[in-house]
Amino acid sequence: MGGAGSSSSSSSSPEEDRAPEQAPPAGMLKGRGASFLSDASWARGWKNLLSSFGGTLLGLERAFAGRNPLKRESGSVVEKLPQLAKEGAERTLPQCISLFLPEFPVQPPMGQRQLKILGFVAKGSFGTVLKVLDCGQEKVFAVKVLPKVEVLRRDTLKQCKEEVSIQKQVRHPFVHCLGDSWQGRRHLFIMCTYCSTGDLYTLWKSVGRFAEAVIRLFATELVLVLGYLHNLGIVHRDVKMENILLDEEGHLKLTDFGLSRHLPWGERAYTICGTLQYMAPEVLSGGPYAHAADWWSMGVLLYGLATGKFPVAPEKDHVRMLESVKRCSYAIPGTLSLGLRLLLSELLCQDPQRRLRYLHHFRGHLFFRGMTFDAEMLRKRPVDVVLGLQSPRETPLDSATFLDFDCDLVAPSGQPWPG
Repeated sequence: MGGAGSSSSSSSSPEEDRAPEQAPPAGMLKGRGASFLSDASWARGWKNLLSSFGGTLLGLERAFAGRNPLKRESGSVVEKLPQLAKEGAERTLPQCISLFLPEFPVQPPMGQRQLKILGFVAKGSFGTVLKVLDCGQEKVFAVKVLPKVEVLRRDTLKQCKEEVSIQKQVRHPFVHCLGDSWQGRRHLFIMCTYCSTGDLYTLWKSVGRFAEAVIRLFATELVLVLGYLHNLGIVHRDVKMENILLDEEGHLKLTDFGLSRHLPWGERAYTICGTLQYMAPEVLSGGPYAHAADWWSMGVLLYGLATGKFPVAPEKDHVRMLESVKRCSYAIPGTLSLGLRLLLSELLCQDPQRRLRYLHHFRGHLFFRGMTFDAEMLRKRPVDVVLGLQSPRETPLDSATFLDFDCDLVAPSGQPWPG
């Protein structure tokens, strides 16, 4: 799984790219009963809470102004809250529940199976990815843990919901599979399969430059998965080495859909988001942009794999980065094959309308001559350069790091879930 909080940048954008979050109305429970405070009081309570963290919840009071309190629908989570309160004598119910529904159910859908936390996978700016063992299945997973307060303070609720919605929709051999997602009192949890081999960035740092045969295989797999996503109307917006995991056979698994969004063909986006070194010029300039931005990012990635360095050095912000991208001549080393030089020049094309972006163009490209674009056929061939490397060293678990979690991590089987 990708980092819980990537080194990504973002800014505000027009309404068509970031419509106000259409969250269900929510109420605050008073004690353990089912009596609800007014919506305005609920909003003020959250604003007071978040002010202690140095941030405000923009637009929340406005979003809930004039709405009716939660309705008790038959079989709904709201209707079951008193029952849940009785079932856990020492467990207080979340004050904020429906705001994160339905993508994050109150209880883990898989039921009460015990998870044992083994260590860190990655630690981001406002979240953590943990390696966990499902004791019932005896299978290892990765769990992304996001504090609710940070999600609300950063106004990324819609982004978190979109991430889960998209990953539940996609099924592809080269996409990192999503498991369950749920919410605790203070955290959101997103479970994925665990890739023991690590990520492409770590491999690249140890290898330096890859042979063109390996680049061709990685490029083919990335073409297939990006083409699949784009056909579904999904733009990833953060294609980079760190967001590509490697499975036990060395094949790619695209992950971290935290910046992805549904973008039907013909529509345009305007949010400046992604990782600066990989962002297309039309993204850096504030749009409009579409799916072609992902192909630019792929060009930057392949350039790095082939040369051992990025085509443009990173800058401090998107304004300076845009200036550097526009000035750069993208000199491609003559030591690379003609096919690879052509591919890089056609991906790193500043005009998105002229950029290589359709599957049939890749199939007929000189660089991919002799390659199959059948995902199952590709998976039958192990990637020797990946298998020859040692598995990444695991970060040991420091229990002090988890003191802010919602339960004791060494709790008995009756309390197996963080949150």
